[in-house]
Parts: sequence; C-alpha cells; structure tokens
Amino acid sequence: MATISKFDSIYRSILLSKFFTKGWGHPEFMKRSVVVVTVCMSLSVSVWPVRVCRFGSLQGVHSMTILIFKFRKIISNRQTCRELVSADYPIYIDRQTDHNSTYDVFEGHFMSPMVQYLPELVPKESQIARFQLILPKKWSHERLKPVCLQLAGTGDHYYWRRRTLMAKPLLKEYGIASILLENPFYGCRKPADQTRSSLKNVSDIFIMGGCLILESLALLHWCERMGFGPLCITGISMGGHNASLAGTNWHKPIGIVPCLSWTTASCAFTQGVMVGGIPWTLLEEEYQSYGDELLSELQKLIHSPEMVSINKGPAFDAGRHFARTFPTIWDSILEYDFRNIFSSKSAANRKGANGGNRIEAKVDTMNRTLDFMRGVMDECTHLANFSVPVDPELALIVNATHDGYVPRQCVQPLTDIWPGARVKYVDGGHVSAILFNANVFRKAIAESLDMTAQKYFRTALFNNTTDNHRKSSQSL
Repeated sequence: MATISKFDSIYRSILLSKFFTKGWGHPEFMKRSVVVVTVCMSLSVSVWPVRVCRFGSLQGVHSMTILIFKFRKIISNRQTCRELVSADYPIYIDRQTDHNSTYDVFEGHFMSPMVQYLPELVPKESQIARFQLILPKKWSHERLKPVCLQLAGTGDHYYWRRRTLMAKPLLKEYGIASILLENPFYGCRKPADQTRSSLKNVSDIFIMGGCLILESLALLHWCERMGFGPLCITGISMGGHNASLAGTNWHKPIGIVPCLSWTTASCAFTQGVMVGGIPWTLLEEEYQSYGDELLSELQKLIHSPEMVSINKGPAFDAGRHFARTFPTIWDSILEYDFRNIFSSKSAANRKGANGGNRIEAKVDTMNRTLDFMRGVMDECTHLANFSVPVDPELALIVNATHDGYVPRQCVQPLTDIWPGARVKYVDGGHVSAILFNANVFRKAIAESLDMTAQKYFRTALFNNTTDNHRKSSQSL
C-alpha cells in the first residue's frame, strides 16, 4: 500500500480554508417548497420527458438532499442527461481580452442549464456561466481544430492559473486551443457570503458538479457548431473529477484526461488530508437530528458501489485506516466532542462505566456520520453510478503515486469501471504534482486528442515537428 506525501499533509494543515461550515445543506429550505425534477420513463419511447412538480412539506435541508439525489438519477444517465441541454443551446462571446501574433483570447457567457431545472439550488451569482477561449491565429493541422475544455480545481478562481500553466503552453507546444470554464461558487461566480474556496454546505459540491456537467455539454455542443474537433475535457484534482463526470455524459467519443482524481470524491473527504478541514461535530449533530424515518428514506435513494448499505458495510474501514495513519487529524476531529463529554460530567461519570459507554456511543455516532458522508458522496460522485464514456479507451488518467488528497486505497479502480482506460503516474504527492508536473498533464491531453483524431478522424493530429517535440517532453 503506497504511503502518502508528508508534504500534502503539512500543506493542508497550514491552510485556513474550512469546508461545509454550515452543515449538510441550506437551512432556508425549512420554510419553503422546492422544485423537484423527476423523470417519467416510458419503455416504449427513447425520450424521457422532464416535468417539474412541487413538494411542499419536506423538512428543511432534508428536502434539498432528497431533491439532489433524485436529480442525480437523471443527470448520471447519458440518454436522459442529453435531453437537458439542446444542441443549439445559446452561447455568447462578449469580448476579446488579449491577442498577439499567435493567439486570441475571448470571454463569453451563457445561462447555466441547471437554472432551468433547479433554480432554487443555484446561487444567483453562479447562474450565469462564464468562460475564456484561447484560440490560435492559425491552426497547426490542415483540417482539424483540437479544443480542450478545462475545468477548475479546488482554489482555482478565475482563469489566470489554467491560462498560464495549461492553455498557453498547450497552444504553443501542440497547437491545441482551450476553453476555461469558471466553476460555480468560484471567481466571478462566487456567492457574496462565501469565504475563499470554502463551500458552506456539503450539498454545494453536488450543485457545483451538476452545473458543470450541463455547462460542459452546452460548450461541447457549441464547439461542434463552430467546427472544432477533436474534443477533450480535463481538469486537475476536483476539476479532474468533474471532467470525468461531464465526459461520461457526452454522446460522442471524447478524450477525457482527469488529473489527480479518481473514482469518487468520497475518498477525498473521508480518507484524505482534507478530513481535518471539515467540521465533523456540526455534521454529526445534524445527522443525529434527522430521525429514523428520514434516514430510511435517504438510504433508499443512496447507492454507493463501495458500501453494502449506509449504516453497515466496509465504508468506514478506509476511514479507520486513515485515522491510524494520521492520528493528529483524527484527534482534531474528535477533540471538541470528547472534551465536552469529560468537562460536563462528574468525576464518577468520567471514570465509571457510564463514561466509557458515552465514549463508545460518541465513536459509534462519528462512524455513522462518516459512513453517511461516504454514502452521499458516492451517490452523487461515484463514477460507477454514471454512464461509461462512449469510448473509454480515449481516457488517459494521470495520478500521483503518493497522493494525500485523493487516496486510492479501498476504492474501486476507475479502470474497472472504464474498461480500456489507461492510468499513468507521476512520482510524488498531490501538491507537488500540481506545482511541478503541468507538462505531464499537457502531454496526456495531447496524447488523448491524438488518439481521438487517429481513431475517429482517420488522421494523426501532429506533424513530424510537433511529434518530435512530444518525444522530447518529459515521459509519462
């Protein structure tokens, strides 16, 4: 079993960002009905019509959680998801922001398709999707116009990082154009009351993912209308996982290059070093308030390929393994809870069997809270719950050998879910790979696009000059 990078652990420990400080979901849903998108499936037709209905009596955040789970069933199926974004979905180019002798940079916008279906869940600041387009003055290939759609990783606000480290070098080295999509909850789409990259609710990460899936489809349709191709979608860390989710829903062969991500987001939040940045006490208290009836309803909606059920199964084994490996992080999670147990009771309770029972109950509740987190994360992000890409052989996954943010232990391999996909590794951890291996990510994008060109456009993407440059680049 691979050890994880100490640098990843140290780096995460000095960051100020805390995630999910408001709990599982939005409390304002306690006082209003929510829009629920459901699917009416007919076995006799190929189109699944979408209709909107209202649920007026569901409790608070629970209604939103159920809503998200139900929408996941739609958005994770390529056939039903395809019906949500039309091939002529309107995209607008607003202005040219930069240019030189070799490239032009444009900015554009469009309404997030998610707003059509779940308007109450998308913050008003995030409802307009914004992107940047980096195009060459002259395409390198005589008839192909390769474009890579890049999604942002955690903390990657605005465009400058992807534009500087990925898009411009991709254009210079390989003649590949880029579209940089701003994440919901980030940059110019960040809610006014959100601090830095700290998503306030667990549900926000699912809303972000749903928006990015539909927005990516809208941009890919636009690329086809503009005559661009072959197409590729990529991202680093969280961006890589969202790229995987979006790529599964495109109805044609597409290159998918997830960098420093894996099969599910659950491993990042229940095993990785980000565990220490989550307010588990708050999440535990909310979980305890749900009640048996609601938990039973949620359990019926959750499907985790990694778990037998939400309350019983192997899900927490990986969490316990991580706790043994990083006791300081585990201590930070439980310190407040145990301090309350001991400080609020008499010495007899602290020393007696009752105190021991309370500690055991506290650990059991924490285990079930972690299991619940694993379950909801797997339900909404596990790639086994989504369609397999049209051609998984076009997927080239780049991972770090000692990734502390996205540990792969105890998680179903992505290559089992996407047969034919390849995985290649860079030596080191998550943070060091981001800092020092951008050239490796770019090379993987070029390889995936070249494979797409040869397989579906019947021509190599690169000429001899570019190919020689590729061979001189750092080997994967």
